[in-house]
Amino acid sequence: MAVILVTGSAGLIGAETVRRFAAQGHTIVGIDNDMRAYFFGQNASTRPMADKLRTDVPNYVHNSLDIRDYEGLSRVFKEYGEDIQAVVHTAAQPSHDWAAREPLTDFGVNATGTLNLLELTRLYAPEAVFILTSTNKVYGDGPNDLPLVEMETRWEVAPGHPFAAEGIDETMSIDQCKHSIFGASKVAADVLTQEYGRYFGMSAVVFRGGCLTGPGHAGAELHGFLAYLMQCAVSGAPYRIFGYKGKQVRDNIHAADLVNCFAEVIAAPRSGEVYNIGGGRFSNCSMQEAVTLCEDIAGKKMNTEYVEENRIGDHIWWISDTRKFQAHYPNWRQQYDIHAILAEIYEGAVNKQGTDG
Repeated sequence: MAVILVTGSAGLIGAETVRRFAAQGHTIVGIDNDMRAYFFGQNASTRPMADKLRTDVPNYVHNSLDIRDYEGLSRVFKEYGEDIQAVVHTAAQPSHDWAAREPLTDFGVNATGTLNLLELTRLYAPEAVFILTSTNKVYGDGPNDLPLVEMETRWEVAPGHPFAAEGIDETMSIDQCKHSIFGASKVAADVLTQEYGRYFGMSAVVFRGGCLTGPGHAGAELHGFLAYLMQCAVSGAPYRIFGYKGKQVRDNIHAADLVNCFAEVIAAPRSGEVYNIGGGRFSNCSMQEAVTLCEDIAGKKMNTEYVEENRIGDHIWWISDTRKFQAHYPNWRQQYDIHAILAEIYEGAVNKQGTDG
């Protein structure tokens, strides 16, 4: 019995992972206790997706467990043991702003939760592939020191800089910059995962994601900007843009494209590797450009408000250089550019509004 253990299994990336590997015949052991509702309110709850997975995926086993609960997790790992082929760890507290409210909760979920999973994998499934969905926020606000040029609708890196053509690669330092409490807890998880790979020889891999998105995202103002932006475009609710003239740039990768990365790694594991992963030059936009795209797709003007003060530790410009991953896994290809992502999110938002209404 080949088992894939997925944390955050009812979230955006977790649910995509469940469906992908369940379709290949794996038993999927999910761990998700709907902390997202605690973080962002009932509108962001993952419970409906957990219920849907239970109904739609017969080889899915759900566990409502907190990843801070070492003993609870131990029971799961003891039950499946070396049948666990991979651990895909997507559970997290994902917001800068929220982390500052409850730093102990943020660190407990992001850092201690990751350590629990790494140690239990080492003890009970040492041959399993361990995949961490980290974040580009481990680089703190270091990217804001890049030589940036203001364009009409976005910021860009000055031509001639090594990151201008393809984006930011893994050589950028994560040190000596402001991270936010969230960024710091994710640094701890990121480095722990690398260390279990390098020190213990585990097949542990880190993906430092840009904006991860798709129609399954339970977007909220504090996390999941494209999904929340399109929700506001459809509903007419106000959307606040925080700082940088709305010209801050993000790359965006569809959940399905990211899970394809996981599949490549599980098929050909490596140890202690770190990959910047995101939409890259293939799929990116500024806030201004995203608003315009949403208005075009939804066919109506959005209700936006500009707030001068930016979020602490936020990036002015981020585009991931994905060439390292592509060099290691040359069969991987992105399928969704920014317009295709937003069009799919729009369909999902309209359908949800119709169901809720």
